[in-house]
Amino acid sequence: MLGSEIIANSALLYGAEVISDKRVAVVGYGNQGRAHALNLRESGISVVVGCRIDSISCSQALADGFQARDHLQSVTEADLVIVALPDEVHGAVCPTLFEAMNPTAVMGFLHGFSVHFGQFMPPKDRAIVLVAPKGPGTALRERYVQGMGIPSLLAVHQGGTNPKQTEAIAIGWANGIGSGRAGIIRTTFRDETETDLFGEQTVLCGGVVELIRNAYEILVAEGYPPLLAYTECCHEVKQIADLICDRGIAGMSSAISATARFGAIDAGPRVIDSSVRARMKDVLRDIQSGAFAKRVIADAQQGSPKVNADRTAAANHPMEDAGRQLRAMLPWLKNVDGTKSP
Repeated sequence: MLGSEIIANSALLYGAEVISDKRVAVVGYGNQGRAHALNLRESGISVVVGCRIDSISCSQALADGFQARDHLQSVTEADLVIVALPDEVHGAVCPTLFEAMNPTAVMGFLHGFSVHFGQFMPPKDRAIVLVAPKGPGTALRERYVQGMGIPSLLAVHQGGTNPKQTEAIAIGWANGIGSGRAGIIRTTFRDETETDLFGEQTVLCGGVVELIRNAYEILVAEGYPPLLAYTECCHEVKQIADLICDRGIAGMSSAISATARFGAIDAGPRVIDSSVRARMKDVLRDIQSGAFAKRVIADAQQGSPKVNADRTAAANHPMEDAGRQLRAMLPWLKNVDGTKSP
């Protein structure tokens, strides 16, 4: 396992101009794909979008002014092919992309999942890289438009016939989407994949959500108003998360009240104790062994019944009504679900 390294002053090392004369194909035009395509184009790079011609995302790409082709046609003349498709389809799609690509072209991924867990076996002489922005596509796009960026992880899995040029193209790609303004961190496919999955499952999307739901349910069961329970246990998470992001945990601790800080010290270790830590380690081992990857791929191949059932359950949870009620009171929030005041 290699240590991470920040590529200092990466814009001076290799800026986006290193791929200004290259042709880039972004295959997939969802949340991340659209942000990458738009940012790269506005960095002066030629971009074509690969998509299903009859899809909504393809219509969006055309509306955004891109030349849109089907997946295979989009990559035939590209020097860099960015695979912005869901992880679970890489095993079927990537081998066909390799057949259509120029042998000297670089294939780039936004997440190392499919390569690390062997969903397909890339030819040994082909160039394989990773640029993984540490945030959703919406944030990547918004920060770029604001003249800023979000950090990205960068890795070279295979250097191909010209390893130095392969890395230069990857760094140029990272700069082209704006990450050079924030930070580019060199890592490996393994480390990016396993830490990303672990963070999502134990903290960001799994652990935090379960804490929120359980706390909400306890308060409501004890007779507290749902709106108050939602505000205290869900809505305020962003305020604390923003403090941690801006100042670190120690900085957040110095910004909250003495009562809140004492309560955190007193109750935090009782909620997250050694038994929870042990189960978190079990989650990591499950990821490292490839067992999780097998389950998520199997679910996707069956039509994603587990994921779809969870989405339905989440949408029908009573706390969603409280959330909509609160968001309707906050005019500065984006009207994502139609619940905000005009």
